[in-house]
Amino acid sequence: MKLQWFGHSFFMVTSENEKKVVFDPFDETVGYPIPDLAANVVCVSHSHSDHNNVRIIGGKPEIIQQAGLYVRDGYRIRGFISYHDRKLGKERGGNLVYRLEMDGMTVIHTGDLGMLPGNDEIEAWKPLDILMVPVGGIYTINGQDAQNLIELLHPKIVIPMHYRTHFIHFELYPVEDFSRHYSNVKAIPGAKVDIVQEDLPKSTEIWVFQIPV
Repeated sequence: MKLQWFGHSFFMVTSENEKKVVFDPFDETVGYPIPDLAANVVCVSHSHSDHNNVRIIGGKPEIIQQAGLYVRDGYRIRGFISYHDRKLGKERGGNLVYRLEMDGMTVIHTGDLGMLPGNDEIEAWKPLDILMVPVGGIYTINGQDAQNLIELLHPKIVIPMHYRTHFIHFELYPVEDFSRHYSNVKAIPGAKVDIVQEDLPKSTEIWVFQIPV
């Protein structure tokens, strides 16, 4: 499996047989460079423009933006209903959390998760290997909430997202507000990495993807 981060909450996961799943592509207002790529599937967590710019993805992908189970050629995606705020969506609406099973591993992309899920949701998300979670606060859960979620889910790898960088044009907290609480932090130069099941760490590691300036 290959993982690539384009900034904010925009990821692409590529299987060993070159199936490509994209999560939450952003538009030009976010500040990161817009990549040129194609995919088989695009998963959209919610309708805000920094997460739903599906028009930039080539290859005529299938667009998934509803909860449910989607079984495709060699991988499975399940979308779970959640909320963009602590008031059950009354402030910012709903949010979809996606669980991707691919190449013998499980990835959870939490979108703009705004509140910690209940016990039933936590159990439905398990087991998982890789957790993509917002840590920038203000519009989503913050670093402390992310820590609490990690304690509940016990992922092998945590990839923080949706935080302030020199690209971002709006206020968020930096990733260091989250990562400084951990000693097992690994920098990923180039913001992309290959992962095989056999090489997953035995205890949770924080992987901070780094986009070249």
